[in-house]
Amino acid sequence: MTAKTVRIGGAAAAWGDTIHGARQLVETGAVDYLVGDYLAEVTMALLARARARAPDGGYIPDWLAAVRPLLPQISRQGIRLVTNSGGMNPLALRDAFEAAAAEAGLSFRVAAITGDDLMPAAEAVAAAAPREMFSGAPAPWRFASLNAYLGAGAIAAALAAGADVVITGRVVDSAMVLGPLMHEFGWDAGAYDRLAGGSLAGHVIECGAQATGGLFTDWQQVADGWPDMGFPIVECAADGSFVVGKPDGTGGLVSVGTVAEQIVYEIGDPQAYRLPDVTCDVSQVRLEQVGRDRVRVSGARGRAPGPDYKVCGTHADGFRLLTTYMIAGWQAGAKGRRTAEALVERTARLIEAQGLAPYRAVSIEVIGAEDTYGANRRAFEAREAVVKIGLKHDDAGALEIFAREFAHPGVAMAQGLTGVLHGRPKPAPVLRVHAFLWPKDAVAVRLHLGGETRTIAAAPGGPDTAPARPAAPPRPAETGATATVPLRAIAWGRSGDKGNHANIGLIARRPEFYPRLVDQATAERVAGFFAHYLEGPVHGYLLPGFDAVNFLLHDVLGGGGTASLRYDPQAKTYAQMLLDLPVTVPADWLRPDGLLAGWAEAAAAPG
Repeated sequence: MTAKTVRIGGAAAAWGDTIHGARQLVETGAVDYLVGDYLAEVTMALLARARARAPDGGYIPDWLAAVRPLLPQISRQGIRLVTNSGGMNPLALRDAFEAAAAEAGLSFRVAAITGDDLMPAAEAVAAAAPREMFSGAPAPWRFASLNAYLGAGAIAAALAAGADVVITGRVVDSAMVLGPLMHEFGWDAGAYDRLAGGSLAGHVIECGAQATGGLFTDWQQVADGWPDMGFPIVECAADGSFVVGKPDGTGGLVSVGTVAEQIVYEIGDPQAYRLPDVTCDVSQVRLEQVGRDRVRVSGARGRAPGPDYKVCGTHADGFRLLTTYMIAGWQAGAKGRRTAEALVERTARLIEAQGLAPYRAVSIEVIGAEDTYGANRRAFEAREAVVKIGLKHDDAGALEIFAREFAHPGVAMAQGLTGVLHGRPKPAPVLRVHAFLWPKDAVAVRLHLGGETRTIAAAPGGPDTAPARPAAPPRPAETGATATVPLRAIAWGRSGDKGNHANIGLIARRPEFYPRLVDQATAERVAGFFAHYLEGPVHGYLLPGFDAVNFLLHDVLGGGGTASLRYDPQAKTYAQMLLDLPVTVPADWLRPDGLLAGWAEAAAAPG
């Protein structure tokens, strides 16, 4: 008898993702479950505003737009749907879905899960004054939104009660996969290794086509498939292992490299990836190419979760203004930088003359002149560049002064300036994230199904005994001539953000490269590479199961998200930048029959 497997497809990565991933997976994916992930940290504050304007608002309409035309096929195939696009109003999205189904002459059992919205408990939160869990910053005096990251238990309960569709608010992204697996395989709250494997499966597909080559370091291998990118499918087994794939005939790539990159995306300590249902250890995960566009993932380990939920609070923190323009010609970088500096200097004087406080923060970055590389910029003269100016102030009126002066063509501007695509820039409110822990037993998670509502108990927490750290591989011995190559010759990389922190995951392209990766890509060198941004320490963690290392850079994003004035407030470019780091390898590796055949031209890389 063939062992049972469950096929789950990830159709969306965020609000604004294509709505066509759902069609691809329904029509050609042969999936049992279709998951739609749409939420990011600041999204909840935006949805809270929408709900305040209209009682039936506050959810993300993209999911309904994606599945509405597919409902007959979904019903016929028996595909079950799980989505967090309920946002701040899961009950309203439930009603909208049921209305759409009725228009199609169909009927689904639709469950909604609520309880993540903690704004009704805002007074209790204010009294507790929880400090920010990463920075230690004091709690703001008022929150725009407060949402607990719920777990998978309520999703599993909804499916066990017969739900065809489960609509949630804020849950951890991976819970939308773990919930179905708990239901299908009967995993209980103490099956930690299996829960960790199911959570990892959710983590791999939560960002849609990022796991199928959409953001792969070796983009040349995937580029021909970009017009018809395949969305990820995890084929899950009862032991917590799974195979990552995609629909046949679609673009993209599923390889050890693409899956490994997604595993290291936006994690901190890989031995303590904390979720509401389980604390995951992915340091010993094994990856195996088992067929074309098929990678088996196994070896996740789990421990008891903590007694608290992570809560994402957002709050207003003044205003910001961002604008860009292109400048061309001789010394474009220097010319563009000086125009920006002059505008800031001029408007700072005008603001002072009106009795207003100085700018709280100023960011000038010239893209094309490699300002984002800091001391690692190359010595060359850009002939075209894009200038970005970012400003922050408590008073929107102060930023309006800059906006008016920016439009003046005779003030501190130079020949060759163009590309101001959106005209006069406008101030916008800054939403800052304040993350903290809140007791699970103070959060009532409710399941709404079939006209009834019941409370679902959270996974109990327990003490956590940290596992021993993996040993570093022996340091490579230099026994002959060496050559210098960029880090990308021996590693893939992916980076992302956690609040004001960034993570950079690096994976050795071959096991033989791993000792050298660990030896030369160190926390000290990473800190030096990003010294122009870094305000905190850098910690490195080993993942020897698939020859990887992860770096967590503290306080490096200028506030992160919408609180940052940077061109890259979410560290999306950091790994690709770091892959220029020069590393030393045996010269024999560059021979025609060597491990790095074809990289001979990189031996002359600066460093």
